Amino acid sequence: MTGKDIRLNRLFSNGQNAVVVAIDHGEFDGPLPGMINMPEVIKKVDPGVSAVLLSPGMLGHCGAGFDYKGAPMSMVRINWSTVYCFHWNYNDANTVPAISAADAVAAGADIVLVSLTLNTGIEKRDAANVEVFCKLTAEAKKLGIPVVGEFFPTHSDKLSKEEMHEQVYRSSRIVAELGADLIKTFYTYKFNEVTESCPIPILGLGAEKTPKQILALELAEKIIQGGGRGVVFGRNAIQVSDPAAFQRALCDVVKNGVSAAVAVKEYGLKD
Repeated sequence: MTGKDIRLNRLFSNGQNAVVVAIDHGEFDGPLPGMINMPEVIKKVDPGVSAVLLSPGMLGHCGAGFDYKGAPMSMVRINWSTVYCFHWNYNDANTVPAISAADAVAAGADIVLVSLTLNTGIEKRDAANVEVFCKLTAEAKKLGIPVVGEFFPTHSDKLSKEEMHEQVYRSSRIVAELGADLIKTFYTYKFNEVTESCPIPILGLGAEKTPKQILALELAEKIIQGGGRGVVFGRNAIQVSDPAAFQRALCDVVKNGVSAAVAVKEYGLKD
């Protein structure tokens, strides 16, 4: 086995699906409710989750979440794109490296995430985004570090379900072809077509905060039923009254096949 294989096997421990808690929002949004004091936020992550996604500058501040036996893996985002800056109404998806894969590993990263946005409307920008993606992916592979390729479209909140599916279906395969080891992307109404078209694991993201916790768990349930190998949930896993209880429920749904309805009752999730 290679170092990459060992790390991927840890993420999908004993063949189970993966649960990733994302707390990297400040890299694009600044402080958000529930994610102000990051050393305190990491304490809200249940040890049973598979990994935590965070920004390179916060890994050192949150080391207590990763420095013990059995801790979640650290997943670090290593490029930066304007497509995530919704509060500035940005959507062009200009993308640059944020940190080298080597520096991320030196800081403690077990896995790196590299995002890619395509179909931006400008061919030169798409090519530049691919160049950043391939450069960082190649660096990580030389180090034996798995690469999560994230496909995130422009104007994601304005796409019809058909448009979202078409973009995710086509671009996820492109991300796989460019060398990602697994993919993070949106759930679509024909998600099984996406998972069946890619030879690598796909993780569904949680997107917007749902008004009720059962809705987030039902989304996770649909992702797994659609062939997904796990989820990446941020606000839905942190901005709740009892984050640890929700995360344990999420792990049961994603890893153990428990239904969302049963998990809500089992963990006493009220809102």
